[in-house]
Amino acid sequence: MSGPSRPVQGTTLGRFVNELEETLIAVILGLMTLITFANVVLRYGFNSTLIWGLEVVLVLFAWLVLLGISYGFKVTAHLGVDAVLNVVPGRTRRVLVLLAALACLIYAMLLLKGAWDYWAPFAGLDATTGRWFPTGLDETTRDQAWYETEQIPMLDWLRWIEPIVNRGEAYEKLPRFIPYAMLPFGVALMLLRMVQATIRIMRGTQDSMIVSHEAEDAASDAAARNREG
Repeated sequence: MSGPSRPVQGTTLGRFVNELEETLIAVILGLMTLITFANVVLRYGFNSTLIWGLEVVLVLFAWLVLLGISYGFKVTAHLGVDAVLNVVPGRTRRVLVLLAALACLIYAMLLLKGAWDYWAPFAGLDATTGRWFPTGLDETTRDQAWYETEQIPMLDWLRWIEPIVNRGEAYEKLPRFIPYAMLPFGVALMLLRMVQATIRIMRGTQDSMIVSHEAEDAASDAAARNREG
């Protein structure tokens, strides 16, 4: 099996979402590089620093990881162990691949519940009840909407959220629910990509949730280049 594959986005909405996701990943990488470079120049050239720079880079890195997980499922780039799959007949292999996809879907749903339950109090919302799957909303969830980031300044154009989320009290720093919002969003996107991958497996247009023989393919390509050289 070859390396990562790129699913075809047939609809206009699909192509838009695909381009938006890739653009967002590129923008995050660019911002991380720019902020880090600016901090280095300020520190060694002007004996100054962006006090909020490190925290912003950490937030962007967390966003990048979450987006990267879902993107990996979209293009089938995640590595995995397929030693068992390679020694079983085709029909058995398909059953095992579907069972693995089902396990991934259940895991993603559990992760989504946990992500929402962690983020919701920071946004002044209720966490869910139920240990494994949501059974309702927990109205006793402690409101943590007043929690702020350590150094990231509050943006004036976001002041409109204060009456909605923080009972009209002003934020001195950026509220935590804003950077933390990527947690449920990223996990929800990951679940969506898993569902899409499972559908492709059921239709027979994708073999599994992982990319197989990554190291072998890379070694074969390197050997081929050496022979040509």
